[in-house]
Amino acid sequence: MAIRDDFEVATQQLRTFVARFALVLLVIAAFIAMLIGKADSVLENARVLALDLASPALEAIARPVAAANRAIADLKEFASLREENARLREENSRLLAWQTAARRLENENDRLRELARFREGPEAAYITARVVGDSVSAYVRGALLNVGRKSGVAAGQAVVTGEGLAGRIAEVGENSARVLFVTDVNSRLPVQVERTRERAILAGNNSAQLRLTLLQGVAGVQPGDRIVTSGSGGSFPIGIPVGEVVSGGSEGSIRVRPFADFSRLEFVRVVDYGITGLVSTGSGAAGPDGQRTH
Repeated sequence: MAIRDDFEVATQQLRTFVARFALVLLVIAAFIAMLIGKADSVLENARVLALDLASPALEAIARPVAAANRAIADLKEFASLREENARLREENSRLLAWQTAARRLENENDRLRELARFREGPEAAYITARVVGDSVSAYVRGALLNVGRKSGVAAGQAVVTGEGLAGRIAEVGENSARVLFVTDVNSRLPVQVERTRERAILAGNNSAQLRLTLLQGVAGVQPGDRIVTSGSGGSFPIGIPVGEVVSGGSEGSIRVRPFADFSRLEFVRVVDYGITGLVSTGSGAAGPDGQRTH
């Protein structure tokens, strides 16, 4: 009982204290609330002021950083462009190499097609050879071929292009042969004018044109007349095209332009007309159609 009475007394005293100081406590609480609100406002203003002060500095710092980032991106792009450029140059080199090879093959095919247009006759056997060197100088007109005795080449055999007679085999080795062109000063070829059948000798003089000599009658020879082999002397058969008359006149002054273009010879045919005896030996032996290729 005594404890309960003491508790009631204490409670009553607390109520009396709260009632007496309630207004003061409310004022204090309101003041504290005002201080807290003012502190928030001051902090906000301080934060805004700090941002205002820091913004130019941050912007000043950001500019070089952005510039550095752009420079790094440009360097990366430049390095990528260099790699791409190097790759394109390498690819371009490969394409140029292929283009060169394609053009070379195209030129060779053109020469071979031109050569295929020439018909030697059913009794002739021939070897297709490549010109690997020339013997053109002030005193000699000739070329070196990549076929020789092992392939059946013999001295005196005809050498023709797609247009006509180019010369004859002058010297033969085991794997090579030298051609004496009809334009050589040492070349003398029995021919005839195809239109009039007049016989003559076609002589070279180390120039681009040949000289027609020993004509029985020159009056009938006209520019444009075709000159072909006559078969005299047993060297070549009749009718192999040699050239065309480009200027007429007295004996010895008639000039003939050869059909063969000696400036661009790549492939020729070494032809055996059964006169010099083309031997069928080695890897270059003639097939059923008489053709051999090298």
